[in-house]
Amino acid sequence: MNPLVHKSLVVQLQAGVSHRFPVLAHLSYEASDPFAVTAVFSHDGRVLARWRLDREMLAEGLRGPVGAGDVRLRPVSSEMGQELRMEFLGDSRADGGRHHAVVFAWAPAVTAFLRRTRELVPPGSERTGVDAFLAELFAQDRAE
Repeated sequence: MNPLVHKSLVVQLQAGVSHRFPVLAHLSYEASDPFAVTAVFSHDGRVLARWRLDREMLAEGLRGPVGAGDVRLRPVSSEMGQELRMEFLGDSRADGGRHHAVVFAWAPAVTAFLRRTRELVPPGSERTGVDAFLAELFAQDRAE
């Protein structure tokens, strides 16, 4: 099985109170980093932002509001159907505020992407290299 899941989709970046314009979102998931989803947003071939999201938080955001820090997710209904509203708070600006972006993705597309990640690495079966790393670290410490 391929250790990578990738999906490109058109999402809507909110500009102002109600205007939206399309940008590309490239979602990727690697079995070697089983808790994270990378989201790269681009427009006209230029990367606008890159975020690493918690896979379970992304799934929870499709069901209800989640997040209290730099990333906040929640489902919304619109004329396009069910959407996932993703709010990102970035670095500080010169005026003391923070960069801020709101993106809307079609919820069924995100659900399909997450389904493929769960087929690759089912929830609860995630493994990281922490145990092997700690064993190696302790073995080196004893040898010295």
